[in-house]
Parts: sequence; C-alpha cells; structure tokens
Amino acid sequence: MQEAHARVYAAIAAIPRGRVASYGAIAARAGLPGRARLVGRLLGEVPDGMELPWYRVLRSDGHIAMPPGSRGFREQSRLLRAEGVEVKNGRVPLSRFGLDADIDRLLWGMPGG
Repeated sequence: MQEAHARVYAAIAAIPRGRVASYGAIAARAGLPGRARLVGRLLGEVPDGMELPWYRVLRSDGHIAMPPGSRGFREQSRLLRAEGVEVKNGRVPLSRFGLDADIDRLLWGMPGG
C-alpha cells in the first residue's frame, strides 16, 4: 500500500465516534489537500480485513454522497444515527458534528449566539 493511501486510511480511522468529516478534510489531514476524490476512491478500495468507519465521511456540505434511498444511503444514515449523529434529509450539520466543531465553538462561540 502506498504511504499516501495509508495516511488516508489512518485519517478515516481517527474520526471519533459521533463525529464526521468531509472527503476534503480527510485529504487535508492525510497531507493531500485538494485530493477529496482520491479519498472517495480509496473508500471504495479498502483492503480486505481493514475495518474503517467509512460512514463518518461525507460531502463538504454534510450530505451523504450515496443516492438518497439507496441501500448504502440507508446504511450510512442508520450507522450515523446509532452514534448520536443527526441526519436530516441526508445531511449532517457539520457545525455540530464535524471534526472541528469543538474547536470552532471554543474559539468563536456558538453561531448566532
């Protein structure tokens, strides 16, 4: 496995329970800014035996990337909700559940507050 691929998988594995990250955020954390599509491709090519919280990775706007109503969409929604993540109309509010939500709140306070 290429080192860059290993870094992407490590960044996905590091997303804590109850949090989500965008494909682009994972790419940046893996040292590959601008390579969101690579992250998506690698999620489709996870090596046999590797367990990853794939369902915690979303589009940059917080939407689930799979077609609404598809089996994968339903499974991702179910797994996220099981961790306490709010999913409404296929979208997760990144301001509350994104990786950097706690840091943003600490620095800037709650939006509109």
